[in-house]
Order: sequence, then C-alpha cells, then structure tokens
Amino acid sequence: MTMIDGFRPSLAHGVPPAEAGTIFASTVSGRSSMPPKEGRQLLFGRNRDDMHVCLGEDDTLISRHQGTLVHEDGVWCVRNEGKLPLRLPRSRRLFKGDEPAALPDGYTALFIHGSGGREHLLEIFVVGDDSPPPPPLTDEVTKSPSVWRLTTAERTVLVALAQRFLHQEAYPQPLSWRQIAEQLAELEPDRNWSSKKVEHIVVKVRGRLAGAGVPGLTKDEVGEPVGNALNIHLIDELLQTATLVPPDLALLEPRSSR
Repeated sequence: MTMIDGFRPSLAHGVPPAEAGTIFASTVSGRSSMPPKEGRQLLFGRNRDDMHVCLGEDDTLISRHQGTLVHEDGVWCVRNEGKLPLRLPRSRRLFKGDEPAALPDGYTALFIHGSGGREHLLEIFVVGDDSPPPPPLTDEVTKSPSVWRLTTAERTVLVALAQRFLHQEAYPQPLSWRQIAEQLAELEPDRNWSSKKVEHIVVKVRGRLAGAGVPGLTKDEVGEPVGNALNIHLIDELLQTATLVPPDLALLEPRSSR
C-alpha cells in the first residue's frame, strides 16, 4: 500500500485479499503479514533487524523484542515479551508472563506507552472467513459513505476532540473546546487557534453529517440536558466508519517527531 502524508494507510480501512486467518501487523515503521499455521510467530519490537515489524525504534523504553503474535489452536494471540505492558481495547493491559490474549477477526489497535508521553501504536488485522456478498439494493435509500470526507483542519480538530477514544481509554470523554485550542496552539502557533474556532469547526461537521442523515447530532433529537452527547455521537460515527483511526493521533505530535 502507498504512503499518505508520510503515513501508511490504516489497517482499519481494510487489507489486500488474503487467505482466511492471515494476520497483518502495521506500525509507522513498516508492515508485515503471515498466513495461518499452528505455531507460526510474528515478532514486534525495537530491534528492526530481528523483528518482523519494528515498533518504537527510537524509544529505549520499548523492549528490543516487545511482543509476539502467535498462532495457537487455530487463533492468533498476542503475547507480551517486554518490560512495559501492552494496552488492548477497553484499556485491558497485558503484562509479561500473562496468558496470551486472543485476537478477534478484523481490526485491533494495540498501544504501548513510551518515553516523554509518547504512545506507540501496533495495528493488527486478522482476515475472517469469506462470506457471500450482500444482495444488491438498487431501490433502497442511499446510505452514508463508509468514510466521511474531512479537510485537514477538520481532521486535526476532530482527532484532538476524540483522542481519549482513539487511545482506547476505559471511560473516554471528548476534550473541551479550550483544551483542544490550547493543545493545537502549541502544535501550530501560527494558526491562531481559539475555543470559538474549534467549536465552529466541530459544529460545522456535525451539521454536515446530520444533514446527510446521521442521527443524534442535533439538540432537537437529543433533548436537554445535552452535555457531551452531541460530540460523543459524532465521535461514535467517525470511529464506526473508520473516518478517524488510531494512526491519526500522529497529527497531535510535534512536527519534528512525525
């Protein structure tokens, strides 16, 4: 797959045709895949020369061999081999010595906390069994697109808004307008970020998606008290459609570290 703005496309957007049970693993440094067979192993960690996928190459908190994806009893599992815990969906933590965690078919994001507050991402995709294609629905109402189009500014603001969700925190909440503006002002001091500017961008995207038929994005639908409901519904839609994916968190890193 080709690179986009210096980053590989997310595995959340799909993988090339492959045998059922094939596993794909991807980081900012590279990508690897392996068909299923009992006992096969795919290694990831800091030591590029000895790993199938390099993770955290420039971060000495990451172990040279941080973890292993292993095919056992017909399923792929992840095993932690390093000093730091691996964070799986729903903030489950996998420590060295724990039983390997089984990986479901489809997409899984795995994080490891490194030095200086950095979060290293390993994307995993396990190809499921083939199923017959759905019948054509020529006369049905057109559904929303699988991925919503966003401008660069919109994507940056929405990633900031949804960053706790993208990091798979246990009980995530959207950031406030002020928190987003302050974070983006540090990253892009020439853009004159403000709370009002951030709010305007998010409200504009909510309105556009609501107009396209996405439910739960207007006050009339949700009712009072609104709280964070509108933004949570917006984030849910963007995550469900893979419009926002964990690799987008790179937009919140200083440009020198991208």
